[in-house]
Amino acid sequence: MKNPLLLALFLVGTVALPDRSSRGTQELTNDGLTGTSQAILSFFDQRLAVVYPVIQRFKSLITLDPYNVTKTWIGSDICSYRGFHCDNPPDNTTAVTVASIDFNGFQLSAPSIEGFIDQFPDLALFHVNSNNFGGTVPSKIVNLRYLYELDISNNRFTGQFPTAVVGMSGLTFLDIRFNSFSGSIPPQILGQNLEVLFINDNGFTASLPEIPGDGTSTTHILFLTFANNKFNGPLPRSILRSMSTLTEVLFLNNDFTGCIPHEIGFLTGASVIDIGGNKLTGPLPLSLMCLEKVEQVNFAGNLLFGAIPEAVCMLLRDNLVNLSLSNNYFTHVGPWCRGLLDRGVLDVSNNCIPFFPGQRSMQECAEFFVKPKKYYCPHMWFHSFFSCRYSHISSSSSSAFMPMVAPSP
Repeated sequence: MKNPLLLALFLVGTVALPDRSSRGTQELTNDGLTGTSQAILSFFDQRLAVVYPVIQRFKSLITLDPYNVTKTWIGSDICSYRGFHCDNPPDNTTAVTVASIDFNGFQLSAPSIEGFIDQFPDLALFHVNSNNFGGTVPSKIVNLRYLYELDISNNRFTGQFPTAVVGMSGLTFLDIRFNSFSGSIPPQILGQNLEVLFINDNGFTASLPEIPGDGTSTTHILFLTFANNKFNGPLPRSILRSMSTLTEVLFLNNDFTGCIPHEIGFLTGASVIDIGGNKLTGPLPLSLMCLEKVEQVNFAGNLLFGAIPEAVCMLLRDNLVNLSLSNNYFTHVGPWCRGLLDRGVLDVSNNCIPFFPGQRSMQECAEFFVKPKKYYCPHMWFHSFFSCRYSHISSSSSSAFMPMVAPSP
């Protein structure tokens, strides 16, 4: 081309015009925000070009970066940014997109993740454990159709339970531990198709809701933790009845009251059950003997009393590693349970068992038992009910397993 003006226009067009196809080189100004005349970036896929300004905007909000993570967030190769991982999205196996974000342990500080997590349409995993992110969880995450793991634990999030996750059918892992969430939790989350639900170490209050439905539905949750909150009221029977798949369940250090429901015997898959540090009362239910896989049981620090059921000690003795009943008001230990004491499995310290070392004073025990109506369960026969493979035991023969009623000290 001999005309200098035409030649100049031709060169500008070949450098600046982006490729509009869904795959191939995509171009954007280096800052991705203002569109000022800086170096032109080329992106491998349009989906990467779309999230580039989102990342740069979030980068500008970060106030602390002790490991210099964000220094790698430069240039068009987003898939090499530290904490970002690319893959092919389910709807287009030839495209490349940001599929997961993993900031675990980066200790980044930012006032909010609003406008960040919710702007990655193909995101499947979002892990930001141990950072200093604040604010609330964006409601628009409900639009992340591929998201199945959400871990925002150990941050500074506040507000109510992030209700946007309710109804996200693909979500299987939800971890919001060690934040400052408060209020109640929606009952629907307990009936959702989750495998992991960690909500411990927040400021949740009120009573735990019953699982919606007719009481016959089951959930697939394997790990469930409500520990170290301010939940009160009784343990919901529907939660215990519907979660036979649970491997670990932690209710410790709340303000639960009432008696331990016999439905705890439905937790047949559990290896760890911890309900210590509450205000539960009454005798131990006989249905505990149905927990064939249980290894760790902690009922310490409650208001439980009566005899420790011999059936529980006898039928669970092979798997039990620890059965902590300390700091209660139990009054009798039979021969099978004494066997667990000798093995160091059973802890009954600071109870009201006559002639046992390390027990409460007689005065303290007497003060407790002088107020029976305050601590006794309204339907005592429920504690003799069990539904498991040992149910062939007749009512007459099962009397050998019934807890003995020891005299008050």
